Amino acid sequence: MKFCSLCGAPVSLTIPPGDSRLRHVCTRCGEIHYQNPKLVVGAIAEWEDRILLCRRAIEPCHGKWTLPAGFMENTETTAEAAARETLEEACAIIDVGDMFSLIDLPHISQVHVFYRARLRTPDFRPGAESLDTALVSADEIPWDQLAFHSVTRTLRHYLADLESGQWRFHHESIGRPLTAAPE
Repeated sequence: MKFCSLCGAPVSLTIPPGDSRLRHVCTRCGEIHYQNPKLVVGAIAEWEDRILLCRRAIEPCHGKWTLPAGFMENTETTAEAAARETLEEACAIIDVGDMFSLIDLPHISQVHVFYRARLRTPDFRPGAESLDTALVSADEIPWDQLAFHSVTRTLRHYLADLESGQWRFHHESIGRPLTAAPE
């Protein structure tokens, strides 16, 4: 951030009085511009023994498969965000159930939340951000074509809970992805 969104003056990185972190502070009006993690919210939309996946038409991970999910908007609840994202990405209407997973990704300042949900009908099609949509069974999940680690982890938890018959809430953190060792 270079300029204050309130008055347009330059900002500087400084620790405001009473704070313990560097913040962007306006040099003219003193406004403190907090930068906080973004929420990504989505759904494991179920129909019978299958789940809805979307093939991404946008970056990051263009062409890879994911659960319908995206950034939460102001003024909506996380459940509303999951329903909206499913409608936008798969033109599908869902009934949102229990929160299933919450995954912290501190290295990219995001938190990913996924709900279990039921498709109201098996009517769906790709939305503007999807190349394709599909209902897949457990043995049809394209593991090597999934877009995000949080989706992979959520689906692994989902299949384990499905097999055990015991549904529970899953919370974990995913650190920085490992890079290949220099050769």
